[in-house]
Formats: sequence, structure tokens, C-alpha cells
Amino acid sequence: MLANSKPVYLLASPDPALLADLEPVLAVDGARVEIFLSAETALLALTAAHAPTLALIDVNLPDANLPGSSPTLSVGQLLAAARAEAVGRRYPIVLISDTVTQEWIDRLAEGVIDDLVPRSAEPAFLRLRLQAVLREHRRSRELEMLREATALNAQIDRLTGVYNRETMLSMMFRETDRVQRMNSSLCVILFDIDDFGHWNSRLGSETCDELLCQVATRTARLLRSYDLLGRAGMDEFLIALPGCSSVNAVMMAERLRMDVFSVPFRVNGDAIRLSACFGIASSMGRSPIVVLRETEQALLVAKSSGPESIQCAGDFPEPNAAPVAFLSSTSEDELLAW
Repeated sequence: MLANSKPVYLLASPDPALLADLEPVLAVDGARVEIFLSAETALLALTAAHAPTLALIDVNLPDANLPGSSPTLSVGQLLAAARAEAVGRRYPIVLISDTVTQEWIDRLAEGVIDDLVPRSAEPAFLRLRLQAVLREHRRSRELEMLREATALNAQIDRLTGVYNRETMLSMMFRETDRVQRMNSSLCVILFDIDDFGHWNSRLGSETCDELLCQVATRTARLLRSYDLLGRAGMDEFLIALPGCSSVNAVMMAERLRMDVFSVPFRVNGDAIRLSACFGIASSMGRSPIVVLRETEQALLVAKSSGPESIQCAGDFPEPNAAPVAFLSSTSEDELLAW
């Protein structure tokens, strides 16, 4: 609900006298009151796309026995179904009952309902109780949002806004499980900005921090919504590409080399041309730790080949064997063998 919009209260009861008493209480300050006479119709409203600000439900609510519905729908079943369908968009529910049963005490303890008010409550008393419920609901939502933000901050690299190395590794384990279950592909790209230490000493840390942010932003624009991007080191970025073959990963590295690094970066009025080397490895359902190690090795080979190089794990050039010195059994001359 928008901050400047009017609240919407759902009132469900079969009692005309109760409805007549409560509707003016809820409609204070221009709030909209939606009235429902059965458990079935109330459930449809509670699980609709737009959740109410608060729901006030009479324990005497009957089932409408709508065509195709279950034979009976108790208030307890209504509450359970409403909570199950409203995951992620919780709203407070207040029950109207003159009897405090063990069932309602349990529902309060479980958080299924937020309060229990008597049917004969005075308007002023009811208004105070509902305001207290709404305040507590807002406080709980703020705490929940704060916990979510804290958890997210622990996963994010503070400078660039992409995932940090630990989170990337954790998410790669999750993706590896999917690869094993579905027999699908997963490729990893690790790229390192060429000679970034030179730029750091020449331009300073603040300018280089801005460069890293721009690299992350440009890279993210090229990725699909389910691809993963993280910062693996000071000037290293890690990309996980679910459903991507080695050939397609090389094509992505080529595109990163062109679209991210061929266009100069603009910082403080200066145009700065960066380049990067890329290491690529295919998961094949193996441990992400093993895959990441292969990607790092591929990146080392790429960096040894020069700026803007791309190297796949498993495609390393054959090393030249070093000569081995030994003595001839006949002449005792020192010979070289390859």
C-alpha cells in the first residue's frame, strides 16, 4: 500500500447489527471498508492480488457453500488458507469472539491472528486496539525489512554492488546441485583487469574504485537475469552462466572484451582505456571449488599470453619440456635430452 493511499479494511461477519456498529468505526479518516458475509467470499478477498490493510473476522462466519468449493470451511481453515496464500505480503488479522478458546490462544501464539476482540467492544476501545495492532504490524515489517537488508549487505560487495566472493561460491554450489539434477551445463568466467596496479598508482584509489564500479555496471548489463556476477578480488570479477556451454562462454568473454573494455571509461573528465584477460571453466557437475581453481589457472595462462587474452581450462598449450642433463655412459660428456 502506498504511503499516501487510504487504508482498506476487510470486515467479514454474517451479523447485520455487528456490521452496522463496526463499519463507521473502521471508516474513520476515509478508510474503505469491504464487507463479506461468508468464509468463502472472505477467503477470495484475503488471497486477492491487493491485500487489505487489516482484516477483521467474526468467528461465527459461515461457509457460503459456493459451487465447486469444499463442503465446509471453518474460520480456522479460513485463517490457515489466508496465511498460506499471503506469503510475502502479510497483513494483520483480528478475530471477533466473545469466547477465548484454546484454539484462538494457539493461533495468537503462532502468529496466525494478531489480536482477539470481544463482540461487545465499545467503538473507542476497538479503535485503540486496531491502532495498536497496526502499529505493531508496521514495527514488525520494519524489523523484517532491516533483517533482510542486513542479510543482503552481507552478500554484496560494498564498492561495486555485485555479490562478494563468499556469496558467489555459495550460489555456485546451489547451481551445481541443479546441474547434477537436470544434467545441464554451467560455465564460469573469471576476468582480471590488465595492469590495474599501474592505474591505481597513477590515478589513485578513488578513481580506480569508480572504474571498478563502471566495469561491474557494464558487465551486469550484458548478463541474463539468472546469471551471477561477483567480485572475486581487488580487480577480478567472477561470472557464473547457468545453461551455458564452453563455446557460448567464450563468445560471452569476447563480448565482454568488446562491449565492456573497448569503450573508454570516463572518470573526472578523463577517458581511460582498460583491458582484461579471461579464464573459463566448465562445471560438469563438479565441486565449485575445483571449477574455480581451474578458472584461476586458465586466467593465469591467459595473462601470460598478454593483455585481452581468453583461455579455457583444458585447452592449455603444451609446455615445452626443459632439457635434462645426464652423463654419457661411454664418453662421460654432459648431454642434453628433451
